[in-house]
Amino acid sequence: MTTPLRPMNLGELLDRSFFLYRKHFLLFTGIMLIPYLGLLAFQLVGVAVAPQTPGGLSGMYFLWLFLSVLLSLVAVAASHGATVIAVSKVHLGVPATVSEAFAPIKRRILGLAGIMMGLGLGIGIGFLCLIIPGILLALMWSLTIPVAVVEGTGLVGSVQRSADLTKGSWGRIFVVYFLFAVLFYIVYLVFNVPIFIAIAMFARQHGPGVAPVWSQALIPIGTFLTQCLVGPLMTIGTSLIYYDQRVRREAFDLQHMMSALDSPPGETPTPAPV
Repeated sequence: MTTPLRPMNLGELLDRSFFLYRKHFLLFTGIMLIPYLGLLAFQLVGVAVAPQTPGGLSGMYFLWLFLSVLLSLVAVAASHGATVIAVSKVHLGVPATVSEAFAPIKRRILGLAGIMMGLGLGIGIGFLCLIIPGILLALMWSLTIPVAVVEGTGLVGSVQRSADLTKGSWGRIFVVYFLFAVLFYIVYLVFNVPIFIAIAMFARQHGPGVAPVWSQALIPIGTFLTQCLVGPLMTIGTSLIYYDQRVRREAFDLQHMMSALDSPPGETPTPAPV
């Protein structure tokens, strides 16, 4: 059963996001699980090999930290890209599997990671400029990854396209981001507050200092569980906003959506006339 593409209000966007997440829970958590499980394994190996010790931070620890950041970027790029593909299919009632979601972007993961790095730098600079510019840039560029995945554009083309698509919709995009971010951190605290309490009790008994090694292992596990369970929601919502904006601004319809999914990267079907 296909879903007609039509403009959705904020409530419908949120409802559709949760509906797709619930109905395809295993698909979306599976997409998150694969890249983040590799990242978690690397982090746990790093804790075992080069833990942060009371004697100071070793050079090996800093190398492990740097590599963890790079792998995190790749994990985010892979999971977000595959989630966009999955949303594009299941939003229309087209069956999708985890492997089918990763297939179209497996050769583009590093490119998507580079786009995310560029986004992060740009938004970070904006936040350094009294915070407000960073928020505005984050809203303007919020559709960059769906644009890059579906339309096959690079960093410059994707951010320009995102800025154009998001005009007039910053308010509802902010609400979607805010609500999902709050949900993410609530779940994060559920997993990690007991760990923080245990660390505090440990410090009381042994004196203040560097966190024990077991806490350095448990915190990444808590983050991993949070990311797998809640992480898909933000990308689902962003993907739906991308298609909704195209419906509103370009009269984007079912035929063009399916053409976009079937087109080679970099070839975007011409939008239907308004």
